[in-house]
Amino acid sequence: MVVSVAAQCHSNHEASSNLVASAVAKNTRRLVPLLGLAYLFNNLDRTSVGIAALQMNEAIGLSASQFGWGAGILFFGYCVLEVPSNMMMYRFGARRWLARIMMTWGLAAAATAFAVGPYSFYVIRFLLGVFEAGFFPGVIWYISIWFPARTRTGVLAWFMAATPLSALIGNPVSALLLEMDGVWRLAGWQWMFLIEGLPACLLGVLCLVLLADTPDRASWLTPTERDALLNELATEKDKKVKKDLWAAMKDVRVLMLTGITFAFTIGSYGIGVWLPLMLKSHNLNNTQVGWLSAVPYLFVTIGMLFWARLVDRKGYRIYNLIAALMLGATGLVVSVMLTSLVSALTCMTLALIGTISARTILYTMPQSFLTGAAAAGGIAFINSIGAFGAFVGPYMVGVLRDATGSFDIGMIAMAFILVVATGIASSLRPVVTYGDDVSF
Repeated sequence: MVVSVAAQCHSNHEASSNLVASAVAKNTRRLVPLLGLAYLFNNLDRTSVGIAALQMNEAIGLSASQFGWGAGILFFGYCVLEVPSNMMMYRFGARRWLARIMMTWGLAAAATAFAVGPYSFYVIRFLLGVFEAGFFPGVIWYISIWFPARTRTGVLAWFMAATPLSALIGNPVSALLLEMDGVWRLAGWQWMFLIEGLPACLLGVLCLVLLADTPDRASWLTPTERDALLNELATEKDKKVKKDLWAAMKDVRVLMLTGITFAFTIGSYGIGVWLPLMLKSHNLNNTQVGWLSAVPYLFVTIGMLFWARLVDRKGYRIYNLIAALMLGATGLVVSVMLTSLVSALTCMTLALIGTISARTILYTMPQSFLTGAAAAGGIAFINSIGAFGAFVGPYMVGVLRDATGSFDIGMIAMAFILVVATGIASSLRPVVTYGDDVSF
């Protein structure tokens, strides 16, 4: 009798696991391609300004410092509105709020084509940040309510693969769009902003049609799949520390993760925005710059997905986060020591693998001790302050480039910041592991 009961329990557990696996697979097919494509255009609309600079800076009279300021100024509005935007999404539902974000940022990105000088460039970039505020942390929170923790790193990796893919695909395409110079009396850089900005509006419409706010409203899941998935997610939620938004924002764990996010964002954006102009200094034409600046992101995509799979299988998130930050710092330092194009590009590739993989690993951590409104607001807070590094990185490199005539000091400064972040990450374990079910 005991054996029979045990066998029945095992059978029920196996059946439930199979149903959860089926639900996760369906959710992945439904949610990740659309959200990943939106994030690809999100990154492209932020960073393709580096390719546009090959024509735009001279056309509208931008110095290196002015370009660096304009490239990063969108993060002022973005950072201020991250938490309010995520709380609005929690209140009104992800489907409509994410659609609104996509449509408005698409219009703002396209409007960059009509900048005529430094100040109009600043205003449009600032509005782009205002309109896209809440997208990334909103999706991170949205994924946390659809996928169990044991699958989340891999799912986030596929979503975040849009970051390197946006450069891998976008840089060559952006460079080719520059060749439309003069078509219908528009410059190539203007065509680039128009063609790359407007698709986000269409993706916003698809978001309204294809997404659902919560798993219990998922028409693509069977009733048994929904029940099994909701049961597992509810079990995880019961194990978490539940806090209100203000307490989450003051939590030492949240503050430490915020500082680390700030550091690796400085590194990834400082490299990404300036890489085309770094390559241009090697006497390459615009098309060559477009293709070569894409090469690192092929390896970044592969490296990040491999690293995420390893973390999902083995755990040890903090140790992997430390390793990723160290790789980023090492790549930046060695890039200064080597002068050949191939060597420098290889080091930049390693630095990008480290900083972007660190991002994927870190954003699986807050959900282990935050839930509900605290998770939505806490993740947004981490991203809002951390994302300010996307202003600091490009602007800092631009100022140091103007002051020294070289990119070397900028690379060293970013490496130092990543070393500091490594020290913070090394102190995480005693404060992050609060009896949760995630292997750190």
